Amino acid sequence: MDPKTGFCYETRTYSCLRPPIPLPPPNQPLSVAEFCLSIFSSSSTDGATAFAVNSTTGQTLAYSQFVSQVRSLAYSLKKQYSLSQNDVAFVLCPSSLHVPVIYFALLSLGIIVSPANPLSSNSEIAHQIQLSKPVIAFATSQSSHKIPSLKHGTIILDSPEFLSLLTRSDIDDDITKRVKVNQSDTAAILYSSGTTGRVKGVIMTHRNLIAMMAVIHHYNTIEAAGCDKPPRHVTFFTVPLFHVFGFFMLLGSVLSAETVVLTERFVFAEMLGAVEKYKVTVMPVSPPLVLSFVKSDLTKKYDLSSLQAVGCGGAPLGQEVAQLFNKKFPNVLLVKGYGLTETGGGATTTAGPEEAAPSGTAGRLSENMEAKIVDPVTGETLPPGQRGELWLRGPVVMKGYVGDEKATAETLDSEGWLKTGDICYFDSEGFLYVVDRLKELIKYKAYQVPPAELEQLLNSHPEIADAAVIPYPDEEAGQIPMAYVVRNPGSRLSEAQVMDFIAKQVAPYKKIRRVAFIDSIPKSPAGKILRRELVNRSTSGGLSKL
Repeated sequence: MDPKTGFCYETRTYSCLRPPIPLPPPNQPLSVAEFCLSIFSSSSTDGATAFAVNSTTGQTLAYSQFVSQVRSLAYSLKKQYSLSQNDVAFVLCPSSLHVPVIYFALLSLGIIVSPANPLSSNSEIAHQIQLSKPVIAFATSQSSHKIPSLKHGTIILDSPEFLSLLTRSDIDDDITKRVKVNQSDTAAILYSSGTTGRVKGVIMTHRNLIAMMAVIHHYNTIEAAGCDKPPRHVTFFTVPLFHVFGFFMLLGSVLSAETVVLTERFVFAEMLGAVEKYKVTVMPVSPPLVLSFVKSDLTKKYDLSSLQAVGCGGAPLGQEVAQLFNKKFPNVLLVKGYGLTETGGGATTTAGPEEAAPSGTAGRLSENMEAKIVDPVTGETLPPGQRGELWLRGPVVMKGYVGDEKATAETLDSEGWLKTGDICYFDSEGFLYVVDRLKELIKYKAYQVPPAELEQLLNSHPEIADAAVIPYPDEEAGQIPMAYVVRNPGSRLSEAQVMDFIAKQVAPYKKIRRVAFIDSIPKSPAGKILRRELVNRSTSGGLSKL
């Protein structure tokens, strides 16, 4: 293996340049909840320490309350609802102090957590429920009407009944302790847009999540060894808890005994106020948010001196924006990474200031990970400096897509390699650079928007003959969905009518935000839309000629 790049010329694979991190024996019964809570309980954390703060309402939950509520809810679910291991629970809630309690209670019982975006449309939620087949749901009074009738019903979080489940005094711990969760059991079904247009349910096992947590614990141990009193981080969650990034960061926050600052709705100025008020030290960010930090004068009105690091993921971060951020906030470490829902988030990371320095990179391979760069045409595996599709293998790679064997077989090969669909290359020092998407997903503010889904909706309009959806560059959002529409003869359909037609049927982040009318959609002989032609046309001034 080349010690600079991690590339082995015999196997044609890249390996992590950092030492491997040991994981628990795979046959040891262990849930990710137990793994995180056991490390937390062995720390010197005072139970009165704030676990979570709702910055919208000011409510706080101490660690002692959190652990107590997890015990109570787990017991209640087992006793009152007779939930069994490997049952699925659908969670349709905005971020709140209750959601972490629900996740940990379910995970500790071996019940599969399936969180979704409460802003999703009824048809989107119906599809997700069809995939995951839940027997129970957790929702708020605002989102519960979107959930159909389930075997054990829907528990409403803003109800006295739910609060009573959190505060039971008659808990028999033997009932919950009898549950033995295997690491190979499914822990969560997280939703990811596939290249074919419909949302897919990504199966993550307890082992997948434990492998991610082991890396966090490893770095916590190193950080603690270098100082007399380990630092206690305060993390502001800019990402929702149903998103893979928010889901796995929440687990890591409990393991690390951090204080988590949540918000019900994200407003930039309110976030800056929360950084000042709660002395936030760490924050996950998307590229559009990094741009807001760079461009906004509001940052000068708040004391942001507590901020030590921001972790950027979800979409590629432009080199110029990264440089401007580093110039404006020289004392804040900008940590970049690359990952997918299918890898539980992180597959590459930047560890420490030295690795964070190169602009444009997504970091080096994470611990215990392997990669290949594969020519998408010839299937040849490529050395450093050459571009191809990134394939990944390691303990964090998903088990597959729920209820979709075809998509699983197309994405995971027999040797456990995950085909990411992204065109990338490794440089001469083992840093990964993401060049383009082989997949055609549009990344709107780190959300995935599948063009095929929007095209299906557009083509259902009586006045639309044909349509194609492409990513259009946008400074704030990264990319926005843009539609090219062929109207039926005689139709006077307007841009606003097209946008409104879609907006009524999808979640806000999937809205079409730009429309152009065209005589015909360019397609290959096989009928595949030639999106690249439309992308070139939209960005080369072709719009004005339509």
